[in-house]
Amino acid sequence: MDKILEGLVSSSHPLPLKRVIVRRVVESAETPLSQAQCRAMFALSTRLVLQGPDPFQRQVGRQVLEAYGRYHRAEFEAFFNRGLVLGLLQRGYGELSNRDPAILDYIQAGLRLIMSCPSVLELFELLQVEALRLVCERPAPPLCARLCQLLGDFPQCLPRGRKLSLAFCQQLVRSIAHFQSQGNREAELRLYVSQVTQVSGLLQSVWKAEPDTLLPSLQELFAVISAADTSFEPSVALASLVQHIPLQMITVLIRSLTTDPNVKDASMTQALCRMIDWLSWPLAQHVETWVIALLKGLAAVQKFTILIDVTLLKIELVFNRLWFPLVRPGALAVLSHMLLSFQHSPEAFHLIVPHVVGLVHSFKRDGLPSSTAFLMQLTELIHCMMYHYSGFPELYEPILEAVKDMPKPTEEKIKMILSQSAWTSQSSSLPSCLSRLSGKSETGKTGLINLGNTCYMNSVIQALFMATDFRRHVLSLNLNGCNSLMRKLQHLFAFLAHTQREAYAPRIFFEASRPPWFTPRSQQDCSEYLRFLLDRLHEEERTLKALSSAKTAESLVNEESQAQESVHKAQVFAEAACMGSEERTLIEKMFGGKLKTTICCLNCKSMSQKEEVFTDLSLAFCPPTSLENVGPKCVERSEVKDDCMVQINASATSLAGETPLNSLEVNGGCDTMNEGTIKDFSTEPNSESTTNSELHKVQDNTDVSQRLVGKNTLSVTDLLNYFLAPEILSGDNKYYCEKCASLQNAEKTMQIIEEPEYLILTLLRFSYDPKCHIRRKILDNVSLPLVLELPVKRATSPLAVVSGGWSVGVEISDIGENLAKKLKPSGADEVTCPQLVPYTLSSVVVHSGVSSESGHYYSYARNVTGSGPSGLCHQSTALSLVSPQDKLLTEESPCTVVENELDTEMPREWFLFNDSRVTFTSFQSVQKITSRFPKDTAYVLFYKRQNSTCGFNTNSANGLWVNGDPPLQKDLMDAITKDNKLYLQHCQLHVPCAPRNSPSCSCFFSCCYKKALFSTFQCGLL
Repeated sequence: MDKILEGLVSSSHPLPLKRVIVRRVVESAETPLSQAQCRAMFALSTRLVLQGPDPFQRQVGRQVLEAYGRYHRAEFEAFFNRGLVLGLLQRGYGELSNRDPAILDYIQAGLRLIMSCPSVLELFELLQVEALRLVCERPAPPLCARLCQLLGDFPQCLPRGRKLSLAFCQQLVRSIAHFQSQGNREAELRLYVSQVTQVSGLLQSVWKAEPDTLLPSLQELFAVISAADTSFEPSVALASLVQHIPLQMITVLIRSLTTDPNVKDASMTQALCRMIDWLSWPLAQHVETWVIALLKGLAAVQKFTILIDVTLLKIELVFNRLWFPLVRPGALAVLSHMLLSFQHSPEAFHLIVPHVVGLVHSFKRDGLPSSTAFLMQLTELIHCMMYHYSGFPELYEPILEAVKDMPKPTEEKIKMILSQSAWTSQSSSLPSCLSRLSGKSETGKTGLINLGNTCYMNSVIQALFMATDFRRHVLSLNLNGCNSLMRKLQHLFAFLAHTQREAYAPRIFFEASRPPWFTPRSQQDCSEYLRFLLDRLHEEERTLKALSSAKTAESLVNEESQAQESVHKAQVFAEAACMGSEERTLIEKMFGGKLKTTICCLNCKSMSQKEEVFTDLSLAFCPPTSLENVGPKCVERSEVKDDCMVQINASATSLAGETPLNSLEVNGGCDTMNEGTIKDFSTEPNSESTTNSELHKVQDNTDVSQRLVGKNTLSVTDLLNYFLAPEILSGDNKYYCEKCASLQNAEKTMQIIEEPEYLILTLLRFSYDPKCHIRRKILDNVSLPLVLELPVKRATSPLAVVSGGWSVGVEISDIGENLAKKLKPSGADEVTCPQLVPYTLSSVVVHSGVSSESGHYYSYARNVTGSGPSGLCHQSTALSLVSPQDKLLTEESPCTVVENELDTEMPREWFLFNDSRVTFTSFQSVQKITSRFPKDTAYVLFYKRQNSTCGFNTNSANGLWVNGDPPLQKDLMDAITKDNKLYLQHCQLHVPCAPRNSPSCSCFFSCCYKKALFSTFQCGLL
């Protein structure tokens, strides 16, 4: 029969005839045959299967072998023995190599036929050994896939015993690392991917059956991808293993890798780079999850050098993966994390900028819903990066043009994304032996380090920084080559906005801005510092503008004679100084307002008027009884002695002549302090230094403070009303009227005729008590409205006024005048109704303590730009502040209005700046601070004008900075980038390591791993 069959298959008869004859040969397998005949048929069919020259002969061999083996099982068992199988696996068959997959096909077919025979057990033992030998020889993908298919169908052939099983898994991992595709055509690539999937599927089965093999396999995987051998590049097919690792093991595995002292930085860098290469594998799942987890783990242990190197090396490769739909989701996730966390330098972002426009256009041409969704995610990412690294319009303009029709994230969303993504924002979930990161807080804001009782400066700087329009103006100035105080402020603002540090040390700015009379390392008055700072910035800018104008004018007269040149120079400088004084400085534009003071003689009704510029209004505390009947304040020198309670800053302000830079502030009289509520401050958590003597002095006057028990809480509205109320000059304080040529009773009124962009209000809480010869603090609680309306009476016609000079602060009255308690209606005011200008509360500087020479300052603030109808607040709840003669008191109490405002407050809008510490807070905390901590009182308030038309033009540079700060100058950006790198390197060098005598990370990992893996399999997650 074997001779007939052999002649038939090799004959030239038609194929259909051959098939008919072969069918009859197969059917004859049921007839009894001798052992020799069976052996001949098995040998012929084996030769046809393994060496058949065409598919027909190989098919005939398989059919005959299966049929005769089934009906003559004993004979086939004797033929298909250990010697045959071993010879096939080690020597092959004739010219057929032992590494041909057909050998394994034949063995698998033979095993199916003898599964019920006792000899199969011997073959299983043989195959267990041979399978391990085969994988150690690094089989090609086809042979390895065929071996894994055989082992999957016959798991009895898998190496048994922990040692052999571990070795098999580890060697199979290394075999996958050597895989390479045999072609580049689609069919060849699909076949290659299916072969790799077959191999990785077998490993998954082994890990599931024997969980103890997973850890050594992963260790072997890491050893392969972390090897520094440049002659061998592991295959990206290793990515197929990632999807079979339980996601529940991420924390344990990443912790083991990042904390193992035996893992060198070079090895970790190599491993991470190769894991990122795995994003190219089309069917790999969860690769991006593991890559991002490892990036976060390295950030948590402050391995910033690795993160920087890997990001710069692989960012373009990751971006290029976005072109391929199969791997696009994972690539976009990794790209977003790498860019958003790389916040110390624009270098990584700028590597992909040239490729963005082309990818955007490609997504748009696709028109597919998936492409549109990815385009929206990519657009949001790009906007975040352009916001963070402003200052490169030539790079960003093409991108903005390409994505102009895509939705743009809000500034709040961008800031939230950036603050949560930075390396220094990654929270560490490592063992307690590792410290938490000292990066920025969750607010994304930077604190200021206290340099020794410098909280008065820190609180003021943070309030100015949070004045958004002012900050943007400062950052937009071109001050290259200038060593001015404004340049130092710009430097400080830039670092507060872009540093990776948790807190910044403003040493250079402190030394440059500290008033000469301030003793170093001692507490000072923050309002005094603020006035000095604004005055310095104002005068400095005026001087620089005058010098610049003088140089320009001087260049026009170079051809004049030498004799006339010196005279002309003097004239040029004088004219330039005048021109400079007429042009408004930045401080005037942001904080400058105008106040008109009018004195009307009550005898002849003649008036004297003066306009003066102010940057802040100092508000004295008024007796509550004076608010019940609003009218003029009577000041009689006969009632009060000259040495009454006076808060002194500098010299007096007169109605005629030059106004000094620092003006005098007069308190509301002796009764004001005496009636102020003095509270018990036995516990104060925020005080820097409060002496026992001061506390004793406050307690001695507690009986005086009881007069206001039960009185309503004052509000900023009350204090402003009192400030604007007219006062009568009489008695020893009579006014000298030039028309009457004698001292006459007169009425003095003050009106705001030009409102500032930022209204700064200082509450005069520190007063000198002549009885006790000490400066006391008025501890009354003051209600703060979120929105107020300031009455502004604009001049309708030119007034004959005596022009005053620049005044940093405007006081309530002149020197020697005291606020009297006799009130009566005024008949000298204009009848025109003032325009009500709405303002929104921006910042509050709080003083904690009982004395200006001690205590502590901190500030509450929020971002208010003044854009839109009401900024961040609701105008419908505004408090009306109008002059007394225009019914300035509202019927609704400030407290009620504030409660209404609290309902509309945006969450996480307010920040608390307390030196190095910055936290989220709420307006309720601002309002209730004094009730909770009696010594903590609002001192300096910043209000931002709503509906502003002179704020910073954020539409500059063709709309590049609509939501963000203006672009920084190159030298500033370079300085910040350099400092961020130094900070990250410092963090990495000083990260604490686990003790050398502690258990090894491998042991620690094994324990955690086994517990977690056991629970994973218990839940059937694998």
